Amino acid sequence: MHRLFPLFRRETMSLLRTKPINADYLNGSGLRPVLSAFDLTLLGIGAIIGAGIFVLTGIAAATQAGPAVVLSFVLAGLACAFAALAYAELAAAVGGCGSAYGYAYAGLGEIIAWVIGWDLILEYGVATAAVSIGWSGYAANAFAAVGLPLPQMLLHAPGEGGLFNLPAVAIILALGILLGIGVHASARFNAAIVFVKLLAIGIFIVVALPNVDARHWQPFLPFGWEGVAQGAAMVFFAYIGFDAVSTAAEEARNPQRDLPIGILASLAVCTLVYILVAGLLTGIVPYPSLNVASPVAEALLRIGHQWASALVAAGAIAGLTSVMLVLYYGLSRVFLAMSRDGLLPPVFAEVNPRTGTPLRVILMAGALMAAIAGLTPIAEVAQLVNIGTLAAFVVVCAGVIFMRRSHPDMPRPFRIPFSPLTPLLGIGFCLYLMLNLSVVTWLRFAIWMGLGLTVYFRYSRSHSSLTRAS
Repeated sequence: MHRLFPLFRRETMSLLRTKPINADYLNGSGLRPVLSAFDLTLLGIGAIIGAGIFVLTGIAAATQAGPAVVLSFVLAGLACAFAALAYAELAAAVGGCGSAYGYAYAGLGEIIAWVIGWDLILEYGVATAAVSIGWSGYAANAFAAVGLPLPQMLLHAPGEGGLFNLPAVAIILALGILLGIGVHASARFNAAIVFVKLLAIGIFIVVALPNVDARHWQPFLPFGWEGVAQGAAMVFFAYIGFDAVSTAAEEARNPQRDLPIGILASLAVCTLVYILVAGLLTGIVPYPSLNVASPVAEALLRIGHQWASALVAAGAIAGLTSVMLVLYYGLSRVFLAMSRDGLLPPVFAEVNPRTGTPLRVILMAGALMAAIAGLTPIAEVAQLVNIGTLAAFVVVCAGVIFMRRSHPDMPRPFRIPFSPLTPLLGIGFCLYLMLNLSVVTWLRFAIWMGLGLTVYFRYSRSHSSLTRAS
């Protein structure tokens, strides 16, 4: 049991703490430390503001919570806030390993780290494919608007009556090329897109404010509190991006300071934006009318602002692009970290000397996600993203509690307030949201985890760095 669950084993901590976070790059074999706190904040905003605000807000309001969808965002945001504080403490203390996988590796041992890493591969991979399909719908509408409609056979997966989803495949491959060029170019591109989508949201707010009709907020709780909780479990997808910031630990200039700033700042900004947009959206049109693929743009059309609707649609395309970019980035870095630890084949642990990026991982992951997006109706699988993310958050919160007890003297530039109460609240909120997901989602998640454990015991356990060190 000690080998299977090495809580704070000496080998684990030594592997993490024997060299500075950016030492690999300094000797020519690692990633490049080029990201500032501002870059990391924009990275988080780029991942968080996207499908949630442009798609799920309306769907959750129409089918789950009604105008009380604002409370759904508050509930989901609270769960994320507690988890974000835990991420910030571990990011500042542990440093270079980055991500929930790395924190589990440092605090809870190899097998728990494997489970979370396998979980994150599912989260980032499925989420990127799912968002690409949403992006495809907006892109197809844009082509049709300028008189260049795409054939329906190239807009749907075989299970939906098509041949394959061409735009979804194309955007994933394009982002793979961008990520392969280098993280600095990707960060600059992400910053430009974040500006575009924040501008689109600003236009929506300015146009919507004078058109609010308080009668649309009655009744405020048409589905009761159960609807609010189920809405929170649905819109939680909107928050999955903030943990991707932690995967940038090795490419941050000052990770102990910049990672907590990037995580907490991006979450705070995005939660406020979500609450404001959700309130305005349900205030300008009746909430049952929002069960459409593009609820924000559709609402503006209903109140007679076609020009604003077109601009918001453009912002949605930009927003979904940045979400995919950051999730794709996070997937490649988690895969790289697991390969470095021997849990996945070492061929994926190599960093290209010219680009400073894990090029093989990026290309392999891009090919797989493009195949999923092009050939699979991904909507039914999307809830797997939420349950996987919530499970990762539970482990991170637990990691704070265990590391406070096991390593009380470990330097912590940022300390979570009111510990252990705050991380326990994070665990409680996340478990509550998980219980509001469907039984089918739990079953699919169990199958994926069972497959992961099979891989671990048949390959990863015998090839891991801890096994070689012992």
